[in-house]
Amino acid sequence: MSRSYNIVLAGFGGQGILFAGKLVAYAGLIEGREVSWLPSYGPEMRGGTANCSVCLADDAIGSPLVLSPEVLVVMNQPSMDKFENSVAPGGLVIADSTLVQRVPEIEGVRTCSIPATAMAEEAGFKKLANIICAGKLFAETGFCSEETLWKAIEKCVPASKAKMLDMNKRALQLGIDA
Repeated sequence: MSRSYNIVLAGFGGQGILFAGKLVAYAGLIEGREVSWLPSYGPEMRGGTANCSVCLADDAIGSPLVLSPEVLVVMNQPSMDKFENSVAPGGLVIADSTLVQRVPEIEGVRTCSIPATAMAEEAGFKKLANIICAGKLFAETGFCSEETLWKAIEKCVPASKAKMLDMNKRALQLGIDA
């Protein structure tokens, strides 16, 4: 049986949306799956809009652009407003309820709210709400094995930021446990 995930992650530039998408994509690479990661961001980048499409599949990927995501991860209200009507029936929306005040009920779509930004600030990981959301994405979908997830975070955190690896791992675990 073929497993595939078409995911859109969206929020403000500077929230680490592209990094979270890269984490998901790396997990797919580690497992030897077909992968695409397509970033998109406004000209302002930090503070502007940012989103990325991630496809994980066992078979060839037809297009890297995800127009009807099976999973939508949103970290701000403008992203929710933009993408809420694009989620495929039977899909999942994961919303950072700290910054997404209106999480709609979408017929045929499961929604999951997590106060990722508040959780990150409370834990002292101010910039790691994205990783908490990635942990929740893993917990809700199982897009890879748990062993792969930990290998992927080690690959994604660059050597120049090695001191951040432990915090990233703890933030990931917070999302998984939430």
